[in-house]
Amino acid sequence: MILETKRLILRDYIEEDFDFLYSLLSNKQIMRYIGTGEIRDKLQTEIFLNRMREFYEVNAFYGLKVIELKENGEKIGHAGFVPQVIEDVKYMEIGYWISEDYWNRGYATEIAQGLKKFGRDMLQLEEVISLIQTENIASQRVAEKNEMSILKKINLKGRTVYIYSSKVN
Repeated sequence: MILETKRLILRDYIEEDFDFLYSLLSNKQIMRYIGTGEIRDKLQTEIFLNRMREFYEVNAFYGLKVIELKENGEKIGHAGFVPQVIEDVKYMEIGYWISEDYWNRGYATEIAQGLKKFGRDMLQLEEVISLIQTENIASQRVAEKNEMSILKKINLKGRTVYIYSSKVN
């Protein structure tokens, strides 16, 4: 576990989480604003899981990690720090995906705020960003509640994306 908030725990993915990760990556509603918007099959899910493990090896605090409810250990999504290079500039992204059954309960905001604070206090990050497609109004609200503002608009993988930054405010 790297982070605990009032209602949530953030922990590394393990092999037993494969089916949960697949449930996120194969869900059209969840994936519509992620990358190119395409769902992933089981092989692509395995590649994704291996990529997260590679992040963990580089830095224990990097990569997307499972979000669990404190009260019952139920897995509700994933979030974490994802290193990004955009237009030759290195950034640290706060990423968050919540399972559809748990939308509109404040979990994304809670984990994003926890990650921003952890990044500032523990990792000494001067800036964090969130990459949010322009159509993803819900995630934009999360970034705004996390005291982040639009730094700029870019094209990423054929999608129009806002870079929300903690430095702008």
